[in-house]
Amino acid sequence: MIKDEEFQRISAHMKQRYGIDLSQKKVIVNGRLENYIRRGGWKNFDEFMNAVEQDRTGNQEKMLVNFLTTNHTYFMREFEHFDFFKSEVLPWLRQKEASKRDLRIWCGAASSGEEPYMIAMTLADFFGVDKANWDTKVLATDISTKVLQKAIAGVYTAEQLRSVPENWKKKFFKSMAGGMQYQVKPELKSEVIFRQFNLMDPFPFKKKMHVIFLRNVMIYFDEPTKKELVQKVYDYLEPGGYFFIGTTETLDRNSTPFQIIRPSIFRK
Repeated sequence: MIKDEEFQRISAHMKQRYGIDLSQKKVIVNGRLENYIRRGGWKNFDEFMNAVEQDRTGNQEKMLVNFLTTNHTYFMREFEHFDFFKSEVLPWLRQKEASKRDLRIWCGAASSGEEPYMIAMTLADFFGVDKANWDTKVLATDISTKVLQKAIAGVYTAEQLRSVPENWKKKFFKSMAGGMQYQVKPELKSEVIFRQFNLMDPFPFKKKMHVIFLRNVMIYFDEPTKKELVQKVYDYLEPGGYFFIGTTETLDRNSTPFQIIRPSIFRK
């Protein structure tokens, strides 16, 4: 069982490096790391953390992050966002960017790919045949390399696709294993650029974004970290740009620089 000081060390490491607040999650930290530490032959959590800090390749650091970041997502999650994206955001963008035809959309908590693929499907649906004349590639980032591998593979079970409309399933997915699994078709896959990125790092964008989806990730941050991140998002959005957070998440109305459109949809 993890000792208090070992837990504090791991908790401080995750907070400092990634902004993730695990201070109330001792049981979870223990449960997720215990078997890996035992299998790796380390005597205790401290010994494992020494290995993390001394590992020049960064592999143990990656393992730590992969184990401790929760990645629960599914297709059609909080679908009202995509409805709003299609009915309000994209018509505005089509008009605004009519001359350049270059949309900059970032999904900052890509997890295993469901959300960025949903964004890409909505874009394809909205632009139809005109899509070939637009650059609508979606940047999708996550801190965990493990889920990004899944996202890039783009293979999902029939159960995972259960709530996806039949016409989207036919158009964007290829049936495998006798209909037990589906793979994202290359045309859709090429519309999403997956990258590993830590939200605590300086944003590397040369141009400002039109839309940023950062859904269901700020629940892992404390208030000061969240405030700092929201300010960074604001700074990197185009004027009039949209910011989506999870429907169960909140921003402090008094301190946010954003205009509140709906409880989880904001505009610069």
